Amino acid sequence: MSIPFLKDDPLPTGTVEELGRPGGARLRRIRCGNPGPFTFLGTNTYLVGEGEVAVLDPGPEDAAHREAILAALAGERIGQIVVTHTHRDHSPGAAALRAQSGAPTYGFGPHQTPPGEELRGGDHDFIPDRILADGAALEGAGWRLVALHTPGHCANHLCFALEGSGVLFSGDHVMSWSTSVVSPPDGDMAAYMAGLARLAARGDRLFLPGHGAPLPDPAPFTRALLAHREARETTLREALRQHGPASVEALVLRLYSPIDPRLLPAAGRSLLAHLLKLEAEGAARRVSEDWTAA
Repeated sequence: MSIPFLKDDPLPTGTVEELGRPGGARLRRIRCGNPGPFTFLGTNTYLVGEGEVAVLDPGPEDAAHREAILAALAGERIGQIVVTHTHRDHSPGAAALRAQSGAPTYGFGPHQTPPGEELRGGDHDFIPDRILADGAALEGAGWRLVALHTPGHCANHLCFALEGSGVLFSGDHVMSWSTSVVSPPDGDMAAYMAGLARLAARGDRLFLPGHGAPLPDPAPFTRALLAHREARETTLREALRQHGPASVEALVLRLYSPIDPRLLPAAGRSLLAHLLKLEAEGAARRVSEDWTAA
């Protein structure tokens, strides 16, 4: 099944996009100017509510982005700073915003993987003032966000459902422009795929992702992401039977070619996540540094 990615997002960096008032709550989006192979055109920051506002995913430490957030909220105040997960393109901006506004920070918890053991840098400085477990709620005037723990891309990843609206802030678990990197040990493919199934079954009408444009009718898209992972796993099983024992690097070149060279390390980490899942299920095993079918 092909995935209908949205490769166009015309929102200029630092500009405020009005997203309407689903469920009665005013929603706005501001995109940070941190484009890259993993961040697309930049990290999305969302403003939830009016008057007293929750800032969801303040982004990296970026003075221009922080000023854009504060300018958008002229005459209003920040009541909560909410973080979907502790990657450096999402949570480091919380510190300066908290210092300037006095608002408490919310998240699932600190980053869970030690420094140096992951492909993408975790933000080890972020420790939320208030912990949000799966099912916990965060409320403001006219809105209520319910946290969904969705590990896989990051062990402490949360999505947030805007109650009564059919809108879900999907973070990096589901992005409209690309698949997500799943990089062990912080990333877990079995958990990621289970999270996709959970989100696809919810029946939301709109996902607001951490990167990329808003995603309408997200269930078919999310099912396509899951089908893509399942197909990758089937192809990997066959490659292990035909070509194992083989290294992760050799398997990546066989399964992902052609690929942007900048994305090879990420592809290798996601493939390793699939191999670890298959190993746990008894379908793959390690032979020294290589892998083969069990």
